[in-house]
Amino acid sequence: MHTERTDNLKWTFAITAAALSMFALDRQIVAIAFPSIRSDLRASLQTLEWTVSGYTLSFCVLLLPSAALGDRFGRRRMFTAGIAIFTAASAACALAPTAAALVAARVVQGAGGSLIIPLSLTILSAATPEARRGRILGSWGAFALAASSVGPVVGGALTQGLSWRWVFWLNVPVGLALVPLARRRLVETHGPRRPLDLPGIALSAAGLLALLWGLIEAGRLGWGNQRIVAALGAGATILCAFVAWERRSAAPMMPLRFFRSRAFAGAGAVSLLAYLAFFGSFFLLAQLLQIGLRASPLGAGLELLVLSAAVVSTAPVAGILCDRLGPRPLLIGSMVLESVALSWLASVATRGVVYLDVVPALALGGVAAAGLFAPIQAARSWARSSRRSRARRPASRWSSASSAG
Repeated sequence: MHTERTDNLKWTFAITAAALSMFALDRQIVAIAFPSIRSDLRASLQTLEWTVSGYTLSFCVLLLPSAALGDRFGRRRMFTAGIAIFTAASAACALAPTAAALVAARVVQGAGGSLIIPLSLTILSAATPEARRGRILGSWGAFALAASSVGPVVGGALTQGLSWRWVFWLNVPVGLALVPLARRRLVETHGPRRPLDLPGIALSAAGLLALLWGLIEAGRLGWGNQRIVAALGAGATILCAFVAWERRSAAPMMPLRFFRSRAFAGAGAVSLLAYLAFFGSFFLLAQLLQIGLRASPLGAGLELLVLSAAVVSTAPVAGILCDRLGPRPLLIGSMVLESVALSWLASVATRGVVYLDVVPALALGGVAAAGLFAPIQAARSWARSSRRSRARRPASRWSSASSAG
């Protein structure tokens, strides 16, 4: 019995870590290919931005509904469906004849990712003994960190050696291997038997769609544009209605009691702000290296190894410091470092900048990113354990809520 349980944990870890790594690698690998995509498809910068924004939009809008579907119809089933959708959309991206087709395929890819991320964490947590959960989840996150670290180099090599389309083809064999493995090796689990919160799903999706569209398009149309003001106002109003509905719903999609935990709410806020800053700047950084500094795709990937090396070398130290000092000092220090790194980049990104001017900011940014992961996970774990004795929760909805940043 013990051997069978251990074997199941190994397969669960391998499958969920591979799926997470595919998602994390894709997020970083694509950024390096953007200048080549723009040139090949003759796309404007605004259209190119939507290959990122459309992906982010569908991922964020569908994150909570995806977790609810996993609770209702089976987490293994919906996780496997997410991998299949992500894989098919990757093939569609690789075959896209126009920029509009690429944006549409990226939107579908984001929808697949919204199933993969929260459900992979829930499936792995359910298969892991309580005593080993911290170490197993830390190792699971390290795979994503490693995939993100090598992403720029892999993306640059594929783009320069073959074509930008191979950046997307890379996902296809991985996804085709994971789908049958997930069906055979993962144990099916469900959340509490309760009706789907259809009004909550509709309100959260509509509110996030309006709000995110307004934020994305504000840079192009201007903050005072009537459509932007209307979208932001409508999004905020609908999300307020979502909160009001969740307060009174008998079977809420996202129980608001989660946010009574200061650790949970704080970790979610830091995740949102940190990843918004980090991944938003990564898109512009790839343009700076290839267009401003005229690096090749592979050269840009190699130049970003400074950031990757800082992440990989600092992450273990950050974990030790988090155990000794607690998450709060590390979160504050890492956010300060990230602010300094981005301010440095903003100050040197002028005409005549050279690569050596950017190196200190890359190193600081890598240290900051590595210093955020361990305390965020620690804060979430503490919040989960502090509430476990009070009420049984729908686990995948907790995971999706804590992944919303």
